[in-house]
Amino acid sequence: MSARAIDPALVAARRDRLRRELPGADVDAVLALSAANFDYATGYRSVSAVVHGISPLAAVVTPDALQVAGPVSDSAPGFDAGLVEEDYAAYGRFFYESENGTARPTQLVEQHADYANAIAAAIRAAGVASGRLGLDERACPEPLRRQLEELLPDVELLAASTWFSQVRGVKLPGEVELLERSARVVEAAILAGIDAAGVGVSEAEIARVVNRELVADDFEPRFVVVTSGPRSALSDASPTHRKLERGDLLRFDVGGMREGYWADLGRTAVIGEPSERQTRFYDAILAGEDALFAMARPGVSAKALFEHALDVVEATGGPQPYRRQHVGHGIGLEVYEPPIVAPSHDVALEQGMTFCFETPYYELGWGGMMVEDALVVTDDGVRLLSDRRRELQVVPA
Repeated sequence: MSARAIDPALVAARRDRLRRELPGADVDAVLALSAANFDYATGYRSVSAVVHGISPLAAVVTPDALQVAGPVSDSAPGFDAGLVEEDYAAYGRFFYESENGTARPTQLVEQHADYANAIAAAIRAAGVASGRLGLDERACPEPLRRQLEELLPDVELLAASTWFSQVRGVKLPGEVELLERSARVVEAAILAGIDAAGVGVSEAEIARVVNRELVADDFEPRFVVVTSGPRSALSDASPTHRKLERGDLLRFDVGGMREGYWADLGRTAVIGEPSERQTRFYDAILAGEDALFAMARPGVSAKALFEHALDVVEATGGPQPYRRQHVGHGIGLEVYEPPIVAPSHDVALEQGMTFCFETPYYELGWGGMMVEDALVVTDDGVRLLSDRRRELQVVPA
């Protein structure tokens, strides 16, 4: 995890936004279960959630209370990160020791029988023993939901995952700042990787350069895709020891997080002078991304953006047909946040939404190329959070 801790003022501002939007959910409180929603409400990112892929914590947010349920193992690091000890309902077994056993984490072993019982205790402590509770249902397995219904018979559980996504979708200024910081770190790392490329250099050697640059700036890499030649058509492949050859396409798709906020950027280079087809296709996908930037503004739908990008790529000499499942996605505390820039997302953009727009092309046996950048929607268009060396990069050979 990154050594940097998020600004407590931003955490408070995010929680205030949840509270301001509660009337729109028509509930008395909301229960955050996913790692991203829990982080948004509390500012705490659990290592267990990273390792196991499932958040072991829950947060109950009311207009005037925040109660947390979590494992004993997360209690001490959670308190260190700002969770309030008196508002933490613990479950499980984990043994912290302290002088005279006075530290609260040493007293929490088996406080509650399991996750569901700890959540129920937190809900009651928040004053919601009855009423309407917005449930983060996409992160709530059916067995957990059944347990909660049994433990809280007077509480009506209502779906709230979409509400969480909508609240988080419009970013606070501090969030945009963190997203831009993340994007700039990844952008610089990719460009360092391109500058290290050359005939005889391997994908793995270039990936090490990228990773080194990321880690040096307190960035947590999550995927570093560096693929070359025919392998550049493999969308999410890991780098290998394949050595670059003259004429190869070299494709980068790099992502990770800094202070909890994701970046996901792509760039393409060619080793030596590009062929006519490489130039024509790249110019077309770059024109498609530029068209997205030019069209995007509040009120424009993600579906319309998708259709426009495909039309532009085809019309400017790109693949015929140019086929994609999406040409972008929201980004924030998760790498993919709604809305997705896809035919199925007929959702209007709003000022403050943040996205990654991308127009990749993958042709097995020939190669792949992409350009992907981050942006924030402004009152009359977009502002790019990454914009350096977006053209096809030519590596001397």
